[in-house]
Amino acid sequence: MVYRPSTEAEYRSMAAATCELTWLRYLLKDLQVTNLGPVKLFCDNQAALHIAAKTVYHERIKHIEIDCHVVREKIQAGHIATSFVPSASQLADLFTKALGRNAFHNLVRKLGILEIHAPT
Repeated sequence: MVYRPSTEAEYRSMAAATCELTWLRYLLKDLQVTNLGPVKLFCDNQAALHIAAKTVYHERIKHIEIDCHVVREKIQAGHIATSFVPSASQLADLFTKALGRNAFHNLVRKLGILEIHAPT
């Protein structure tokens, strides 16, 4: 496996999302919400998912800060369940990347966005 800087960025984003999800779990617990199962955390970077799931990869990426390993701890505790989502199905790409015409219109349709200035 080749480690790339995009993997580090994805992993750091997963750590930030994990912290937010942990806070939401504590909030729901304070509101007496019980029977919380693992929350699904979707990622489109398989290398970042492998880092979170296996300790073998952690030795290769020692420069990632310790606080980023919170993802793995929450997975082991059963609070988070990671899943891969292909880039073609990543709705956030509509807002964060320059997409081709077909990909753009496909994601716009999935979100249900309508062009209010389109000719009728």
